[in-house]
Amino acid sequence: MLKRGLSLLFAAALILGALSFTACKKNDAERCEYDIYATYDEASRSLSGEMAFTYYNYTDTEISELKFNLFGNAFREDSKYRPVSSGYTAKAYYDGASYGNMKVNDVRGDVSEWDIAGLDENILTVTLSESVFPDEQCSLEIVYTLELAKVNHRTGVTEHAVNLSNFYPQLCAYDNGFYECEYYAAGDPFYSECADYSVKLVADSDYVVASSGKQTGERALGGNTERSYELQNARDFCFVMSKDFQVLKKDTGKAEVSYYYYRDEKAEESLNIACESIEYFSQTFGAYPYSTYAAVQTGFCYGGMEYPGLSMISDALDDLNNKYTIVHETAHQWWYSAVGSNQLENAWMDEGLAEYSTVMFFENYPAYGLERKNLVQSAYSAYKAFFDVYAQLFGETDTTMNRKLDQFGGEYEYVNVTYNKGLILFDNLREALGDKKFTNALKRYYNEFCYKIAKPEDMVSCFEKVGVDVAGFFASYVEGKAVI
Repeated sequence: MLKRGLSLLFAAALILGALSFTACKKNDAERCEYDIYATYDEASRSLSGEMAFTYYNYTDTEISELKFNLFGNAFREDSKYRPVSSGYTAKAYYDGASYGNMKVNDVRGDVSEWDIAGLDENILTVTLSESVFPDEQCSLEIVYTLELAKVNHRTGVTEHAVNLSNFYPQLCAYDNGFYECEYYAAGDPFYSECADYSVKLVADSDYVVASSGKQTGERALGGNTERSYELQNARDFCFVMSKDFQVLKKDTGKAEVSYYYYRDEKAEESLNIACESIEYFSQTFGAYPYSTYAAVQTGFCYGGMEYPGLSMISDALDDLNNKYTIVHETAHQWWYSAVGSNQLENAWMDEGLAEYSTVMFFENYPAYGLERKNLVQSAYSAYKAFFDVYAQLFGETDTTMNRKLDQFGGEYEYVNVTYNKGLILFDNLREALGDKKFTNALKRYYNEFCYKIAKPEDMVSCFEKVGVDVAGFFASYVEGKAVI
């Protein structure tokens, strides 16, 4: 996600208020499967869903229960973790306070019992009727209802569109047990593994729908339309729909790229930079992992948000920030969508690398007028300004990068540590290694961890495999010892 525009990158930070491999290795392992039938009712701002879920136990341990994140409950009136911080409340809630929720109505199948837990009723725990051993599978059917707040956020009704991310119960990633995600306001509170999706969405026929997946069918149902989609090896599935959308499309040879918009006087340029981003990152890191890609203008209180095959782009951005955000979110198709990581505990891995990939793009497309040296210097200036002022006001500072989202003091600290310091880390690493070794290491990283979860030591290992000892270098930045 891009939580700051170029205005923040170029500003001195505000205290008040970043060998040759050409494609992912094909992953033929069995995966979990989501088969979702969802119906959206515009009048009630609600979505009724039935989800047939097949769990495949790829772990080496016996599984007796499954846990699912219910991200929609972050928008409840009495939620402990608010989805929007106070600094963004006015921008997010354009029509005053508004609330939503996700209710599980029934769980059927290979189930003995189920209940809702978590501080924000955000975890569905399903006890299985029989344990599932490694390489075995079980099946569930979850019936649920999602009510949407009127909010410019990942999941909500905006002034011009409906954002349907996290619209279904999502299996918690398995990491020595199922990892429960709390919905923190700062950062992207997600940690998910790849699965296969088959989704049908029923909505008013006047809606134009942007999707993570490839549309495979469509049929009329009275005044509604049922649209069918497929997507394999994806961490999430997302829709954005609007009755105001116009659409531009282009086949790059790497993917069919679409740009959905309702207020963009330079829409052709926006489509072109999305296409150029797909082409550049495919050539530089490895082939784009899906067949379609949609950049989608919508109401969003931050700059943008990434999903497999789709990026939300805020409709409040000026032209330059719009282009920058499209590139940054497109970079996330490599660093998050394809190569996964724990975004709650190691946000610098995907955000820092997406931010530096954006620098690399503009370095290679000089016509946009954003030079590498200026972008890097702006990150330095913003980072130093923030921590210099912070030290004067509060004394001791924490510049460590390996901390959970709730351990950041706020959005400015989060942005400076994950985006700006992340950008600085990768630029200094590139200077030390040289362009060829640096790029080869990223190609290796993409190739080895595409569709998988990478940990910090995995990233380090990929750089060391190109013949350089960088463990100490990474540790100095991540542990807050490097002097910037």
